[in-house]
Formats: sequence, C-alpha cells, structure tokens
Amino acid sequence: MQLRGQYWSRAAASAVLLLLTGTALVLHEQTDSNSDNGAGSQSVADEHAKHVMVKPVPVAVTAAAPLPRTGWTATADTAASGFAAGSALDNSTTTAWKSSTTVAMPHYITIDTKNKMAISGLTYLPLAGANGRIGQYKVQVSDNGTTWSANVATGTFADDATVKTVTIATVITRYVRLTAVTEAGNRVKWAAAAEVNLLGGTDPALPRTGWTVAADSQETAGEDGKAANAIDGNTATIWHTQWQGAEPGFPHTFTIDMHAAFQVSGFTYLPRQDGEANGRIGQYKIDVSMDGAAWTPAVTSGTFTDIGTVQSMTFASAMARYVRITALTEAGNRGPWTSASEINVLGRSDSRLDRTGWTATADSQETTGEDGKAANALDGNTATIWHTEWDLNEPAYPHTFTIDTKASQQIGGLVYLPRQDAESGGNGRIGGYKIQSSTNNTAWTDVASGAFNDDGGEKTVVFPTVTARYVRLVALAEAGNRGPWASAAEFNLLGPSGAVAVNRGSWSAPVGFPLVPVAAALLPNGKILTWSAEYADDFNGGTGSTLTATYDPATGVVTQRDVVETGHDMFCPGISVLPDGRILVTGGNDAAVTSIYNPATDAWTRGADMTTPRGYQSSVTLGDGRVFTIGGSWSGGTGGADVAHKSGEVWSATTGWKSLPGANVVPMLTADTTNGDYRKDNHAWLFAWSGNKILQAGPSKAMNWYTADGTGTVAAAGTRGDDTDAMNGNAVMYDTGKILTLGGAPNYDNSAATANAYVLTISGTTVTTKKVGSMANTRAFQNSVALPDGKVLVTGGQNFAVPFSDNTTVYSAELYDPATEKFSTLASATVPRNYHSVSLLMPDGRVFSGGGGLCGGDCATNHFDGQFFTPPYLLNDDGTAATRPTITTAPTTAANGAVINVKTGAAVTGFSIIRMGTATHTVDTDQRRLSLTPTAATGGGYNLTVPADKGIAVPGYWMLFALDAKGVPSVAKIIKIG
Repeated sequence: MQLRGQYWSRAAASAVLLLLTGTALVLHEQTDSNSDNGAGSQSVADEHAKHVMVKPVPVAVTAAAPLPRTGWTATADTAASGFAAGSALDNSTTTAWKSSTTVAMPHYITIDTKNKMAISGLTYLPLAGANGRIGQYKVQVSDNGTTWSANVATGTFADDATVKTVTIATVITRYVRLTAVTEAGNRVKWAAAAEVNLLGGTDPALPRTGWTVAADSQETAGEDGKAANAIDGNTATIWHTQWQGAEPGFPHTFTIDMHAAFQVSGFTYLPRQDGEANGRIGQYKIDVSMDGAAWTPAVTSGTFTDIGTVQSMTFASAMARYVRITALTEAGNRGPWTSASEINVLGRSDSRLDRTGWTATADSQETTGEDGKAANALDGNTATIWHTEWDLNEPAYPHTFTIDTKASQQIGGLVYLPRQDAESGGNGRIGGYKIQSSTNNTAWTDVASGAFNDDGGEKTVVFPTVTARYVRLVALAEAGNRGPWASAAEFNLLGPSGAVAVNRGSWSAPVGFPLVPVAAALLPNGKILTWSAEYADDFNGGTGSTLTATYDPATGVVTQRDVVETGHDMFCPGISVLPDGRILVTGGNDAAVTSIYNPATDAWTRGADMTTPRGYQSSVTLGDGRVFTIGGSWSGGTGGADVAHKSGEVWSATTGWKSLPGANVVPMLTADTTNGDYRKDNHAWLFAWSGNKILQAGPSKAMNWYTADGTGTVAAAGTRGDDTDAMNGNAVMYDTGKILTLGGAPNYDNSAATANAYVLTISGTTVTTKKVGSMANTRAFQNSVALPDGKVLVTGGQNFAVPFSDNTTVYSAELYDPATEKFSTLASATVPRNYHSVSLLMPDGRVFSGGGGLCGGDCATNHFDGQFFTPPYLLNDDGTAATRPTITTAPTTAANGAVINVKTGAAVTGFSIIRMGTATHTVDTDQRRLSLTPTAATGGGYNLTVPADKGIAVPGYWMLFALDAKGVPSVAKIIKIG
C-alpha cells in the first residue's frame, strides 16, 4: 500500500489491519476533531485537508475479479527477443511482453482464453521502468480470433507504474485484444506489459427502490432485526431471526419482492458488520418466481464461508419478480439463527422487445384438434401454444421456430416459456437447442446453444448482442424424451445487455482517463477539461498541484498535465465560467487559492486569494460578470460556534475578492444530524437571476435570495414544498425560470436517498413549488443535465448515500419530461457513477458521464473513465441514428437583447440555447437552458431574440440548438453571448 500525505497516515494503520484480515474497504470523508475551527484566512500549508480522515465502509457487492488464466495463450503483433507475449500471463512481474523496438506503433497483445466466457474488463501492469508504458489504448473482442468487434473500450492510461483497470460492458467472448496506440510519455516506439488479467463478468446489482421483503422470522424486541434492514443500503443495520422469547429453527427464508420482472442472475450476501458472527449463513439455496406462488426451485445452492466479508453466487439467468433465499444452516453451527447486513440481487431490467407486427413460422405446426399454430407463441396468451404436428403426422427432430421482427435491430437474448397446461405432462418441452440469427432469412449465424431443463419454468438465454431481423430457435431434442414434438407457450426476444425494451438511448464504450475525473468543464472548442487532485486516485493532497486531463471527442485522445503554476490543489472547489470563457476555480484542498484557466491560450494563472478559505462551496457567475460564492466548511475550518464564518463573498476582475458578511450562510444550512457543521453548508444550488440576485434553491429545504451588492443581503424564498434537506441531490434550470430539483438525502452520508422531484418557478422574486412525479429510483450523488428539447437527463447515484461506495448503485438513467411531469427509465450505464462523478451536455447532443471515487490506491471504487450517453432523441426506434436538422449559418457572438438570424438545412420548429457547463460534486451552476421562439426572417432562415436580461442569459459561451418537429436536435453552434 502506498501511503500519501501527512494526514493519510492516521487512517493507514486501520486500513492496513482491515486489509490484512480480509475486509474489503471503501473509504469516505469524516470530520477530524483536530481541525482548525478558527475564522479568517490561513496559509496553504496550514489549511489543507486538515479535517480529512478515512473510514472503512463494508462492500456489499463484489467487484469483478481476475479470471484464472490456466491454459490461456497470448500472441502479439511483434515481440522483442526474450519478451514473448506469454510473459504477460505468467504471474511474474519480473517478466514481460515487449514489442519490437524497431517497429512503429501501434502494437497489440491478444489473449486466447480457449473458451467463451463472461468478461467485464482487464487490468494492465506496466513493465518496471518508464519506457514502454502504454498511453492511448483500445480494447477489442472476438469469438474466433479473426473477426474483431468495434472498440469495447478506449482511453489513455496514466504515465505511472500502477496497475490500470479497464471496465467494459460484460461480453461473452473468447479472445481479447489490447492495442497500445501510443507510448505514455512518447519516449520510445515500443509497448510493454508485465501482466495482463481479464476480469470476470457478472450482471450488476439491481436498484432496490420500492422493493419489499418478508422473512419467516425477525427480531424486533431489544435489537432491531427487521427483515427490511437487509435491503436498506445501510451496512450497519441487520436482519436477524428471532432470538428473544423464541428461537425458531432452520430453515429460515428471506423473500424479496421486486415488484417488477427482472432478468436475475445472482445475488450477494454481506454478513452482519457489528463484530458478531452469530447468524452467518452456511448452506443455502435460491428459488425464483414470477408470481410468488409457482417457484423455480434451487436455481443455485451452496455453502458460504464463515467470514464477515461479502460473498456472491451467480446462476443461469431467469426472469423473476420474487427471489427467495433459504438458509439451511448457520456457518459456524453457533445456533439456530440467521442474519444479514445486506442482500443484493444481480441482474438487469427486463429487456423484452416489443413484438408488435412480428410474425413466426415453424417447420411444423398442429392445426387440427388442438390449435398449435406458430403465431400462438407470440400472442401474449400463455394459455395458447405452438405445437409441432401430432394428429396426422409426427415429424422428427430437429424442429425450427423462426421469428421475423420485420426490421434489423440489436438483439441480446431469447426467453422461452414452455406450455403451461398441466394435463400435457410436459409433452414437447424443448431440451437441447441452438439459437441462430440472420439479417436476410438465408444466411444464419449460431449465437447460442445448450439444453433446457425439463420443467415449466421460463428459460432465458443471453448471448452476445447481434444485429438481426430474424431469430431462429432450433429444437434438437425433447427435454424428457417423451416424443418427437416441440411446443412453446411464448417466445420473447431481449434487447442488448443492459438495454431496455424500446428506444431508451444507448451508452458508448467506456473511455479511459489517466485520472478519476472528479471535476469537469466543457470548453468552447468542444473538448472536456477534467481534473482530480494532487493525485490521480486520491484526494489527500493540498500541496499546490493538480492533475488534469483534456479529452478531445473528435480524436479520442486524452492529454494529461500536472498544473503546478498556480500553487493550487483544486480538489473540491467552486467552479464558474466567466463571460469571456475563462474558468474560475476556487478553494478546495488549497482552500484560499483561486486559479483561472484560459481555454483560448491553454494557460493557468493564479488569481487573488479568497477572503475566506473554503472547500465544497458553490460559486455562480452573475449577469454583470462577477462571481458569488458561499459555504464550504469542508476545508479551511468550519468556523466553530461562528458558523457565519462561511458567509458569502464576491469576485470581480478588477477588485478580486470582497467579503459579504450580510450574505449570511446560516439561513441555507441543512440540519445534518450525522456530520455537523462542516457538512451543513456544502454544495449550494445557486442560480443567477435578474438584478444580480442569486436564488439558493437547496440542498437545504429552505430557499433564499442572496445579493452581492454592498455587504450582501439574504432574504427567505420559501421552502421546496414537503421536501426534506436534499444534500447531494441537484437542481437544473431546464427553461427560463423553471428549475427541476432531484433526489438527495437529509444527511451528507449514511442516509437514505429520496426520489423526490419538484419544479420551482421564478416570477420576479417569488418562487413557487410544485411536486411532480418521483424518479423511478431513489438517488443521491447523481448528476442531472438539461437537454436541448427541454427534458432533463438524470444519471448515476445510489439509493443510500455513502461517499466512496458503489453499494446501492443505480445504473439506469432517467429522463424527466416537463410535458407529462414524469420520469421514464432509460438504458443502463456500464460503470457506477456515485460520489465524485460528473456529467456534461456536449455540443453534439450527447451527454458525458464520468468519474466516481478518488479514494486512494487500494480503493475498489475509483473509476478512471467516462461514457457518452446518446439520448433517445438521437435514435430511431430500431436503434439507428435519427436524421438530424442542421444549422447552416449562425453568428458566433451576440449581445444581450440582440436579434440574430439563423439558417437551417430544412424547416425546424424550435431553438434553444444551453450555457456550457461545469460540474463537480453534483453541482453545475453554469448550465441553464433557455428556449428561443423563432420567427420567419424576410431574408430567409429564422430570427431569434437573445434575452436582454443578463441575469437570465448570463454572458458567456452557449450552445445553440435547432430542433425539428420530432424534437431531434442539431449539432450545436457555439455562440458567445454578452
């Protein structure tokens, strides 16, 4: 373990001890009783991260682990003498593959696992010494070693000696190829790898929002052992069978009702974490059911080890609403009890494709005596069946059932429900099978094979995603050898892994970064500037430098840089974009420092120090170009009894920072009962408005109007209806004066998130609140982005707020529609995005979602990557790209109040402008969307009026989108307003 920084060492002994005893860890920030609570400025050396401690949080969901490499082989495009490709698989860090030193890059190493298996990523350990470290990379997979997929991951590794991890969407494949596009430091033209491991793939834990549970026994007297505790996300609470008054014996059952059908494929079990071992599960079995009455028995069974860390089990995918875990013994035979801290179900949302218009054919069908037409297996009626002929003739195996979906689309699985009529005795249940796909009903490709069990339960086959119009099930045998027949009640097809049934958008392959992107800013040239802290993977810095990485979507290249010229560790800062496009970054680990980035010159300069050191504050650009900031007790002291110490201040280009004692922070404090003062003023939701007023819309349930004139003022603006404090939720202005607030939790951490959503409407200085439909998932640490069509995309977050934890992750995105005031569930991301994640709208209408973690080299929740989400408006129903309107001419600058002329390639129905965003810690005070009403221009095109009020159309760089009648946006033109 590499320990960094003077304030890490106090936690290190605890962490090392726990690691040596086998406890999996994630870390989160906690207050330090030795922190400086004084007011006023402090030196950089004194103030940095004084109050940061780390605290272990049990891991409730197992992470992907390296697969055993027995029998694997490796080849490469080139290999230097003595550095064969197989050396990267030999479990020795002293040997390595090294490409030829005379052949130009790119170079690649290919791993043959000798068998198809589920893979969710890889790890790469560079060769000792700097030369040959892989910089820019790409990953591809293949079933045959000849035909390779498109890139399943791309990115850039950090130029250091640490192990690198690449995460991909789980894929079933045999071959994996890692291509080194560049050498990390451009020192040499060869690449090297000491070790490459492939990571096993499993489905993620399903979000548990709305789930209920029942147990045969629970303890409620003296010790809270309710069954619901095992799905609450809090690893400190437990379910425990009764032990006071009575001690019922084994077996014990724990039944989960997910209240919807999911494709379930496993579960994880975290034993109690209170230091006691009583009740750890030993032998177990798992049953599943669609209705809670008819159960598919023992989809898996086994015995857990008598340890306190999380354990998992996977099984063949099955559609289920109910999952029942039966504990047959206690692991240590200590007594008749069963207990659990957390139980998760692994799987994915039911991704059954819409069968409207589909047709089916079969090699044989019964049409006399019993209606057994092929079409019956697509009719949605489980009482009707397809059955091969049996009255006048009984054709022999094999039998085929072919589905025509009428259009090529992505398909990732098949669901088979055997006939459900009890009197049949199971005749015709399919046993051995293979599944084929085709685009033309002529050329067929095998995609899966196996044998179904001889029972009436629904069977799910998941296979690598294919693009096809036709899917054929070839029945090779009858499951019970009862006769030559084949039958089925229903067939369904599944969308690609992680997708849902209809057009719900799609996620790109992950893009790797050389750091955890904890903060991000969209630049006028379309690039994304990201940064972490002094370290790529750790926030414990504060000694005057910051690692940055700039991603260019046009080339896929990430450029890394260590910013030392401003003497500023910019972790946990306030961020604001100035009217001229420069980015003002304030406080954080170096809590008094201000840094300014100029995207036009790619230069960082130091600005005036703040009057009050701060970290986890928010800042916002006003209409007159000044920047207001408030709060931030995470760094630079909390102020002790004088909590008003973190009241507002304002920056201007001419005078620097000025204290605003009248902009009192106290009215916006949350009532955090877990952490106290240093968390109560964090991450304010700030919105600039007319007259240089600032609306603080949250996260406290109380809202306030602030001003930055004179010595500052504050006035109450009401509350968000019945909402609670919503720390680590967020808010976004999706139209002029319309703000959507989302989720959050009453306390900063160790607190259950909500699914609450409210629309705030600003009229003058009056703010009205309306509660709208809740999100499908409770979320804290999520991010939200206003889209060109006025809808709001929500990504990431977790059900139970715990910094540096991927427990209770929500993978699926959601979309808020102002027209219906409801949310719809979208496609699921590959990687958790929780604490320290970001999201930004891109000029092409996609959304970047990245980061999460930054908790040290031994933390499993560091995510060195991002993904791009393609919203549904960019896709047709079959998954192909939608035809987009185009803006052919538009001005590059416009004054507030100006009328601008915009021409498009074809008629459009609307326009919107969205200010370029910045993001960190769920806060993006720069983004806002304004809709512009077009009028036909005499000279052609459309005239648009830029709002004259600089408090509404805040000066700076904006993205101008045109929208067609279907809501499809153009690629944006960048316009500087003001």
